Amino acid sequence: MASSALIGKLEADVEIKASPKQFHEMFAHKPHHVHHTCYDKIQGCDLHEGEWGKVGTIVHWSYVHDGKAKKAKEVVEAVDPDKNLVTFRVIEGDLMEEYKSFVITIHVSPKSEGSGSVVHWTLEYEKLHGGIAHPETLLQFVQDISKDIDAHLTQAS
Repeated sequence: MASSALIGKLEADVEIKASPKQFHEMFAHKPHHVHHTCYDKIQGCDLHEGEWGKVGTIVHWSYVHDGKAKKAKEVVEAVDPDKNLVTFRVIEGDLMEEYKSFVITIHVSPKSEGSGSVVHWTLEYEKLHGGIAHPETLLQFVQDISKDIDAHLTQAS
């Protein structure tokens, strides 16, 4: 059984102007388009196995985090279009050098007042040992990506 000091969960909300469905579609069905919105952060997302938008699909991300080029292979664990929710489990890549497990959930809901949405990011992880930092910079990274995607989705054509 893992020590509770090694298990963590970070969450953040990002308010965006795009609709929940628009944002959800980017990660559920078009993650290979994400790099067009924030190339300085995400260089690409390739389909490794399966089909875009389906549970069990494996995708391979290339990204720059903390100034370093990194890779992540992730399996899609959940896609719920009714809740605008998608969950990825990291199965290979740079994060696995520090974490035994790493799960990213993106849940988008309408704002309670006015137009727009709230993107709720959840990072759940188990560190390999106590010397590993909590992934606060990765949480900031996904918040920044949310803003870049929103700007892309809401720009005038």
